[in-house]
Amino acid sequence: MDVFDHYASFIQDYIYEHGWQTLRPIQVAAAEEIFTTDHNVLLSASTASGKTEAAFFPILSKIAQQPADSIQVLYIAPLKALINDQYDRLTDLCQDTNIKVWRWHGDVAQSQKRKMLKKPSGILQITPESLESFIINKHMDIPHLFHGLQFIVIDELHSFLRSDRGGQTFCLIERLSKLAGVNPRRIGLSATIGNLKAAAEFLGAGSQHQTVAPKVQNQKQVWRLSMEHFYQTNPQAGDKDFDPSEVGAPKADQAPALADPGIGYIFEHTRGKKCLVFTNSREECEAVCQQLREYCQYNHEPDCFLIHHGNLSPALRETAEQAMKDKDSYMTTCATATLELGIDIGQLESAFQIDAPFTVSGFLQRMGRTGRRGNPPEIHFVMREEHPESRAMLPDLIPWSLLQGIALVQLYLEEKWVEPPEPNRLPYSLLYHQTMSTLASSGEMSPAELASRVLSLAYFHNVSQDDYKILLWHLLKTNQIERTANGGLILGLAGEKVVNNFKFYAVFQENEEFSVHAGSEELGTIVKPPPVGDKIAIAGRVWVVEDIDRKRHQVYCHGVDGRIPAYFGDVPGDIHPHILHRMRKVLAEKTMYPYLLHNAKARLIQMRDTCNIAGLPEKQLISLGGNMWVFFPWTGSYAFLALERLLRIKCADRLNLRGFNSSRPYFMEFAMDADADEFYKILHEEAEKDFDPMDLVYPKEVPVFDKYDEYLPDKLIRKEFAYSVLDIKEMKKCVNAMFKENN
Repeated sequence: MDVFDHYASFIQDYIYEHGWQTLRPIQVAAAEEIFTTDHNVLLSASTASGKTEAAFFPILSKIAQQPADSIQVLYIAPLKALINDQYDRLTDLCQDTNIKVWRWHGDVAQSQKRKMLKKPSGILQITPESLESFIINKHMDIPHLFHGLQFIVIDELHSFLRSDRGGQTFCLIERLSKLAGVNPRRIGLSATIGNLKAAAEFLGAGSQHQTVAPKVQNQKQVWRLSMEHFYQTNPQAGDKDFDPSEVGAPKADQAPALADPGIGYIFEHTRGKKCLVFTNSREECEAVCQQLREYCQYNHEPDCFLIHHGNLSPALRETAEQAMKDKDSYMTTCATATLELGIDIGQLESAFQIDAPFTVSGFLQRMGRTGRRGNPPEIHFVMREEHPESRAMLPDLIPWSLLQGIALVQLYLEEKWVEPPEPNRLPYSLLYHQTMSTLASSGEMSPAELASRVLSLAYFHNVSQDDYKILLWHLLKTNQIERTANGGLILGLAGEKVVNNFKFYAVFQENEEFSVHAGSEELGTIVKPPPVGDKIAIAGRVWVVEDIDRKRHQVYCHGVDGRIPAYFGDVPGDIHPHILHRMRKVLAEKTMYPYLLHNAKARLIQMRDTCNIAGLPEKQLISLGGNMWVFFPWTGSYAFLALERLLRIKCADRLNLRGFNSSRPYFMEFAMDADADEFYKILHEEAEKDFDPMDLVYPKEVPVFDKYDEYLPDKLIRKEFAYSVLDIKEMKKCVNAMFKENN
């Protein structure tokens, strides 16, 4: 079809005014699907490939022909900043039309919201949390506001594929559609989808429309990519006379005093430029920004660094966003994942990533913030580690971040691989949330009606009627819900307290700080503590969590020897098995990757030599002397966790396992009385047994992971951990492969 001819005249004018010579392949493919079918459409193409226009040119052309006194397009995005950015673009696109563009989130003026409620039409842009609030508080208005809804556009779809927030979004889409009596088409947009088929199934779950993902030939992309390594004090791995035993303070001419060479490298390479510096946690973001500002001070230069993360006020975040969009501003912004997603922040020269992100998707998104306006995407990794102590054991000699960074890049370059969706979880925390939300919005319901409303949502396809009964009985017992004289269910007093708090709308954990105590000493604070028995790093030492008082926000721990990365709680815990497999391959192969710079090359050579002498990566179990061993499973975080528990619960007596120390998902250290052959034999025998996943949950353990777990019965929390968190299938596969390799 001639796509251009099908566009409304104002879209054609927009294309002429912007001097476009041709439409991009994704724009042609999207228009053909949207104009000629009634399919849901997944649009996946590289960053800055014109996906927003690909979706909205045909959508706007269609709704321009059929005006309605209702919202016709619902646009859902994961971030307010992305909504604000797209609001400007869509308003510009619709300026000569009668199509209104509205936005609805916490920073939008009430006067604007009232106008939309009075005269609904056109496009409404919203976050999942604001949509939740809308469905609860504007329940009676939904049929009036959305009776003409034709399209739901979900931007940055990949960010919804692997979390309860994604589950919440799709539950809300289904609930809204039923309440309004509509059957809208879903249009998903993303630059980082690996498995198109799985993502299309996720997008279409619970919809009456078929879902398609047109394959388009992306233009070949050139990347500007580098990876450098720094020890936090000199000498560096690439120094001519490097001797790891002569580790000292920085040279006297370094600036400022006790400066971190990796931060100095970033300072030098961002001078006079507009860049982004990504970190993996908000604490690190604050620390890095502070150190970069110290460099400015030391060099008597004006402060040219901004900061952007989820805990800052809207005013501070918007200041950073505006400065980045300003063509004449040459400021660099330190950011977390809040700037990872599709905000067009103008002509950025490059992005820097401190240490490796946890996902291929995160790496691609961060690189995708650059490379607009015709320039290639550009990202520079800065990997940092401390010099190992003179008597450090083998695992501490491996620069895990450098290894992980190489694996992430290679997986995409070689296979175009990105983490797939996770559709088969037991999301009990979200089940509680949507149950309470349904009662809050609809009022009294019979148990059967409530179960029918909630369990029919596609995201809960794995939840049984029996599990739901267990949940409802527990909620009655804890006064989260009450039974009326008619036998119906309503919110109870305890439940009203939860639902009436504005924090209820979000299913992700807020950054609530817990104070950390060892005996009578307070060590500082962390966010979202790990489960009891896990380790945290704080106050320059390593501690094991003994107990967590969630009501008082306190963590109790005791000190142990060892080194682990600092745990702050707001980093994703799930590193996919495929990434660990590729990390092992990096150690095994001789390749010198073209993007590695001087120190990184030297450090990779050292790492391979060290591992080769020890027998890594062929051997996965290595003797550290005496009865001490180190075990490298090379599998994902949750398969690693299952393996850890298999060893400690099922194999410990047979191996006489003791002194267990784990750095997830990289290695485990322990003492045992068996040799390597016996270890693999016993591990394989136990893994092959037909055991219940609940066997890998410790007695009396209630592993709280998700925001609303505290309101669930212990039985369901334990079941979700055993069947959804522990990756037993992958663990068994991993053990089987190891056994074959060693026999």
